[in-house]
Amino acid sequence: MKVLKFGGSSVNNAENIQKVITILENEKEPLAVVVSAFGKVTDLLLEGSLLAASKDIQYKEILKTIEDRHILAIKELILINDQSAILSQVKRMLNHVETLLDGCFLLGEVSNRSSDAILSFGELLSSYIISEAVKQKNKNAMFKDSRELIITNKHFGKATVDFSLTNDLIADFFKETKSEIVILPGFIATSNDGHVTTLGRGGSDYTAAIIAGAIDASILEIWTDVNGMFTANPHIVSQAQSIGKISYQEAMELSHFGAKVLYPPTIQPVLNKNIPIRIKNTFEPVLDGTYISSEANAGNGNPIKGISNIGNISLLTVEGSGIIGVAGYSKRLFEVLSKENISVIFITQASSEHSICFGIQDADTENAKIAIDTAFEFEISQKKIDPCLVENNLSIIAVVGENMKNHQGLSGKMFSTLGKNNVNIRAIAQGASERNISAVIAQKDVKKALNSLHEKFFEDDIKQLNLFVMGVGNVGEKFIDQIYQQQKYLKENLQLNPRVIALSNSRKMYFDEEGIALKDWKTILDSGEAADKEVFIARVKALNLRNSVFVDVTANEAISQTYDQYLKQNISVVTCNKIACSSAFENYKNLKKLSRKFNAPFLFETNVGAGLPIIDTLKNLVASGDKVNKIQAVLSGSLNFIFNNFSEENSFYDVVKQAQAEGYTEPDPKIDLSGVDVMRKILILIRESNYEMEIDAIENKSFLPKECLETVSVDDFFESLKTYSSHFEDILQEAKVKDCRPKYVAEFESGKANVSLQFIPKDHPFYNLEGKDNIVLFYTDRYVDQPLLIKGAGAGAAVTASGIFADVIRIGNN
Repeated sequence: MKVLKFGGSSVNNAENIQKVITILENEKEPLAVVVSAFGKVTDLLLEGSLLAASKDIQYKEILKTIEDRHILAIKELILINDQSAILSQVKRMLNHVETLLDGCFLLGEVSNRSSDAILSFGELLSSYIISEAVKQKNKNAMFKDSRELIITNKHFGKATVDFSLTNDLIADFFKETKSEIVILPGFIATSNDGHVTTLGRGGSDYTAAIIAGAIDASILEIWTDVNGMFTANPHIVSQAQSIGKISYQEAMELSHFGAKVLYPPTIQPVLNKNIPIRIKNTFEPVLDGTYISSEANAGNGNPIKGISNIGNISLLTVEGSGIIGVAGYSKRLFEVLSKENISVIFITQASSEHSICFGIQDADTENAKIAIDTAFEFEISQKKIDPCLVENNLSIIAVVGENMKNHQGLSGKMFSTLGKNNVNIRAIAQGASERNISAVIAQKDVKKALNSLHEKFFEDDIKQLNLFVMGVGNVGEKFIDQIYQQQKYLKENLQLNPRVIALSNSRKMYFDEEGIALKDWKTILDSGEAADKEVFIARVKALNLRNSVFVDVTANEAISQTYDQYLKQNISVVTCNKIACSSAFENYKNLKKLSRKFNAPFLFETNVGAGLPIIDTLKNLVASGDKVNKIQAVLSGSLNFIFNNFSEENSFYDVVKQAQAEGYTEPDPKIDLSGVDVMRKILILIRESNYEMEIDAIENKSFLPKECLETVSVDDFFESLKTYSSHFEDILQEAKVKDCRPKYVAEFESGKANVSLQFIPKDHPFYNLEGKDNIVLFYTDRYVDQPLLIKGAGAGAAVTASGIFADVIRIGNN
């Protein structure tokens, strides 16, 4: 005989109940079918009882809602000629519920015993209606009230089953019955003195398991609205996978740690008799679901079967020198909690015996602290121990697997993964069986922790990168296009899955926690809310996603001043904005310090040389122990483009206009032509070479007339280039006379730096620098006579975007 249990979502309405009946029709052997209340009806009954007890007449509206749902189900499931008797019986049940609620209203209270009586009607109503619907298809079906079979103690709300008596009653009933299908209400039972009791929320699973164990069923099937147990909560981890096979012990651990698809006590009644459990989806019955048996580590060989959590936990700590070496202290502590009926979920104690901490539900925290401080009042007054310390808003995460003890390094992987994502661990526990590694973390970090661990253990090491992009101009647009084009390649070849979670320009910003569809990102951004950098930062923090990267593709000083807020939250920063790294040295140093402290990479390769690996090469030189003594460089691709194209046929004004249009200059070209941009770049190289310098220490020998530098707007600047065209023509002529080419050069040597326009002779490495190329010469202790030379395209939206892309990939590969 098989035992099938259908949960609230499976019997939520007539349409779903028809699916259940179809499943029953396809079965070939006798069935015991346990059903829950219609979806959310138990919650409504509970809410109604509390309203009634608080003298709120709204409980009658809730009762009307419950009545309407059940009447509608009858009318949709039962043939019209058969409805009358069934409607009458349901009305009688509902009248009984109303009487109980009226009593709560008159008394102004609801006891645990009254609550059990009220809540029982959810299952009584659903099982009766479903049994009548099944009878229309199978005359050899019947209804049986579980209260006549399951006997408990008088612990109302979560009663303890008297298995000796219960097993006999169940076995005798099913031995005598001739019915092919027996429909029973879950969750409810009777106390040994004849009152209605319940088995705890989720108790319908337990009812089915009790029956399965008593009749030695061939299998227990739990039918729900998901495809079995998952490797993690699919509502939190979108990549969670259904578990094909799992052991009883693993299933118990996962269900205890929040896998709501299975009520934790369910396994015990079938465990000793080795009755397998299968969890199946009512809405996709052809799928296999999850098979639970005694077979350890069945499946794909992964020693970890799932990652789960219990939320709303408080961690209580009792410590003091008076604990050390004192026998019976733990016994006293846990006896106090037992007397208060407080369940301890998590315990850990260091070998020094100086402290012991344990986790309980938040709701029990106040009672627990009062009870402990009262019980140890004398020791506290004598300063032998401290008053109980309470930490709230915590959660327990657990990595579960039967065979973890046979695999080295799993706990190391777990904690290093959490550490890299700045998830602070408050306490750790692991039993000798090594079936479960548990850690207490902040509630706000649960989503990040579960997704990070799931990615590490179940997703073939594919790392998801969550990008928050500020700035979608020329460079930003190219960067987004490159991400879109390369997504498949990155996933298949580098095991990286970058998702753009947020986009912002100066007008609009848009967030999508599941990732923005990059194919239509412009339209999506236009539909966003008003841009606000403070709101943007707050939203990024609140999402608290793993592997988060803030990408600054602006030249905005205000945006550069927000980097510290991201780094402090373990959010990496990738930027082509040079302002932060060329700001005050203390700010530059602080950003580097925050990056190290919070394990959040701060990468700015594109600050110098766009997509050229200049900064990365310099970092490797310094890290390997080399010392930079001198730097010579042409660092402005825009200025190099301008002077390479400036000729008697092309005016200086026209060439600058062209450079701006093609994205080689900053939005305000004066930043490039004034030398400020080059000053920032050489300053960054100096600092990355381990020298301390401020930007005002760099001598700027500007080639621009003073009047050009004093212009306010971009339009005024361009007009000044026309006005002083003869000045630029003189530069061109001087270069021609000297048989040289004008190049804007940055230099650093002996602690001094300058930027200036120089006339470069033909035998110099800078002479043949074409187009928008950059070139850097590093003279070091190792590269003395022949410098280390890096040369290539140093400006342009596409190459700058590729440099940003490369920094993002570096973070992904870290």
